[in-house]
Amino acid sequence: MEIKVPLVDLQAEVAELWEELRPAVEEVLRSGRFVSGPNVAALERETAAYLGVRHAVALNSGTDALVIGLRALGVGSGDEVITTPFTFVATAEAICRVGARPVFADIEPRTFNIDPAEIEKHVTARTRAVIPVHLFGHPADMDPILTIARDRQLRVLEDAAQAFGGEYKGRKAGGLGDAAAFSFFPTKNLGAYGDGGMLATDDDDISQTARKLRNHGALDKYQPELLGYNSRLDELQAAILRVKLPHVDRWNEARRRVASRYGESLGGLEGVTTPHEASYARHVYHQYTVRVQGGQRDEVRDRLRSAGVASAIYYTEPLNRVERYGSSTADLALSEQASLEVLSLPVGPGLADESVKQVIEELGAALVR
Repeated sequence: MEIKVPLVDLQAEVAELWEELRPAVEEVLRSGRFVSGPNVAALERETAAYLGVRHAVALNSGTDALVIGLRALGVGSGDEVITTPFTFVATAEAICRVGARPVFADIEPRTFNIDPAEIEKHVTARTRAVIPVHLFGHPADMDPILTIARDRQLRVLEDAAQAFGGEYKGRKAGGLGDAAAFSFFPTKNLGAYGDGGMLATDDDDISQTARKLRNHGALDKYQPELLGYNSRLDELQAAILRVKLPHVDRWNEARRRVASRYGESLGGLEGVTTPHEASYARHVYHQYTVRVQGGQRDEVRDRLRSAGVASAIYYTEPLNRVERYGSSTADLALSEQASLEVLSLPVGPGLADESVKQVIEELGAALVR
């Protein structure tokens, strides 16, 4: 079946930006400098200014941003890190990559984000850090999380991979904890045309350690101080991201308009619960994720596909159900339930009004069959 309404249309985005992208890419190609060049340095300055933090360290993926962020925060072998099971696998993977153990706390049912009250239940003598995930573009409730962390002497690494431009009480997501990890995967609110990531922080030491870790553990090329990685963002991706960064707020507002239209039309539809935006948050809708009740979710997804409308399930099971990470014995009933009901609808900033109308109509038709 031909997909008439994709989740996101990157070809349309490239076409919109072509006259800006072409000279930026040509300049890099003609310069002959492709690694650790002026575009990377400029992107770091511009991103830090946008987020309201002192430092932004460009990396080659959001996953590496999590791994390097944890190491820069001093998390290592034998430590425990509390996070949500309702997230992409990279969150738990990064914890394991540094030798620590993920400990899962259940979510708030309306925002899908980690419940601060559940975090406190899982703190032990081994707990070293908390990773709240700003899922689908909705910031987690950070004030109580930061209070718990301060009282228990824990570090906080925000997983802001899906929330570039989102806000918590007027402050940008990613500028609230000790550090924050961003992904520039192509479909993100700010996406490269390849992999990329960023670690943001106000802490000089965290920034310095991250800069060493991304470059084989060294600031001086032949004097490694740490066992590091090759995690540098390349110049081409940095140049592309610099073109796109000034458009992010406009694109996020477009996402919010699509979400508003969905909410107005789907809010009264029986069997569907639309996304919630908490009073403290500015949701940027990396995904527009509804709940489909009554055990219909998979059938509705298939019916949408047959009608040419793309949708996706994020996530088909919480990470406590994934064998590699599923040692948790905690009560994670809300995460389990969410995995059976969630369905993400198209919400890209370039989504045409006619396409939004088609999604609304086809979803309604899929539910009444």
